[in-house]
Amino acid sequence: MERTAKERAHLIKVLQDSQKEYLSYVENLSEAQWNWKPGQDSWSVGETAEHILLAEGRLFSAMERAVAAPPNPDWEKSTAGKAELLERALLDRSHKAVSPDSIWPQGLSKAEVIRRFKEARAKTIKFVQDTRLSLKEHNSEHPFPVFNALNAYQWLLYIALHNLRHDQQIAEVKAMPDYPR
Repeated sequence: MERTAKERAHLIKVLQDSQKEYLSYVENLSEAQWNWKPGQDSWSVGETAEHILLAEGRLFSAMERAVAAPPNPDWEKSTAGKAELLERALLDRSHKAVSPDSIWPQGLSKAEVIRRFKEARAKTIKFVQDTRLSLKEHNSEHPFPVFNALNAYQWLLYIALHNLRHDQQIAEVKAMPDYPR
């Protein structure tokens, strides 16, 4: 079952919109703004931006694992309602999640984070534009039990929604009274 043009357009739009928002939040920051932390146990804008970059690679790899797996004949049942669940869960910042150590910030420079983010997002968007795979028929397991199996389409949607979730976090940090102006 081929993805519809509407699904492809939706994925491309949310990927492009989340990229545009991300870049508008981080591209013109000073080093002080990039590195300022609201608290000892909180991430700076730069650390959050780097986390978004690192997560994109990990999520894209999960999507690649899904498409490498044989089609799941029971895909509709195993992934039903998951796109809506992802939207609710990822865009709701009242519930915190602890990310895996592999996608914690490592201290990359602002220029490196932005350059690598643009490259990763271009790769993701190109894949969505070019693929003819039946993305919904292929799934892989998510490490968080609340999600369980996600299909490849949902993994791609997850990339954009995760980006938007942390764009909200960046906006929250930038709105704090002590944030450098």
